[in-house]
Amino acid sequence: MGKDFFLAYSPEREDPGNPDFSAEGIPKVVGGIDPTSCRLAEMLYRHAVVRVVPVSSCEVAETCKIIENTYRSVNIAMVNELKVLLDRLGIDVWEVIDAAKTKPFGFQAFYPGPGLGGHCIPIDPFYLSWVARKHGTPTRFIELAGEINAAMPRYVVRRAVEALNEAGKPLRGSKVCLLGVAYKKDIDDPRESPSFALMDLLRAGGAELSYHDPFIPELPKMRQHEVADLKSTELTAEFLAGIDCLLIATDHSACDYDFIVRHAPLVVDTRNATKNVTEGREKIYKA
Repeated sequence: MGKDFFLAYSPEREDPGNPDFSAEGIPKVVGGIDPTSCRLAEMLYRHAVVRVVPVSSCEVAETCKIIENTYRSVNIAMVNELKVLLDRLGIDVWEVIDAAKTKPFGFQAFYPGPGLGGHCIPIDPFYLSWVARKHGTPTRFIELAGEINAAMPRYVVRRAVEALNEAGKPLRGSKVCLLGVAYKKDIDDPRESPSFALMDLLRAGGAELSYHDPFIPELPKMRQHEVADLKSTELTAEFLAGIDCLLIATDHSACDYDFIVRHAPLVVDTRNATKNVTEGREKIYKA
């Protein structure tokens, strides 16, 4: 190694659905098994990306990736926990975050949601926890963040039940349409999406489920969930008027939220997708 063949590692960095970033413009971290391997990998990547960041080893490069994902997991958990508290205090967490992010230093905005999804943030930090346990070292931030984020689907469903109760309807027998099964807006990737946990909980409570996702025409099989045989339903005025609740789990840009709120009897919004809707705000329930 380092003589007959060369080995280097460069962790994935991407932001699916974000039109402001391209692979060419994202710095590429590269670590080699030896200096020559790192140098050759750096030379290769310089033909494809604007900036290459060489590090001393493959282990450093992989740990960089895990720390990036852990950083997001922990900060998302913090705002998810604050959302629960601020809901009880009658304070809009989204307005608080918008105000806080005007500070030009010392603050980066993270946003709450119905739980974590994707193939990185919900999973990668626990590789580090696994290694830490092997070495007898606790990783309390990682474990606690995982607990908080994993609890969010139950919190969202509880809020949906409260919203239905205020409308005089039980969850059992109510027609609930889930908007979005992709794990983030404007992509077609459902991996680890919290929408499937929401479906499990809603179905267990007796709700009649449907869903809409412009990027996922039918529900795929998932390894940890029993997925119903459903296809995406068009959000027509007639369909929306016939359901009891529309639960926004993914804030796809293609959806007309003014139209949705105008025609649906109740909208439970986990993503602040309806923030600019003016007509029918009394039907919006934040979760």
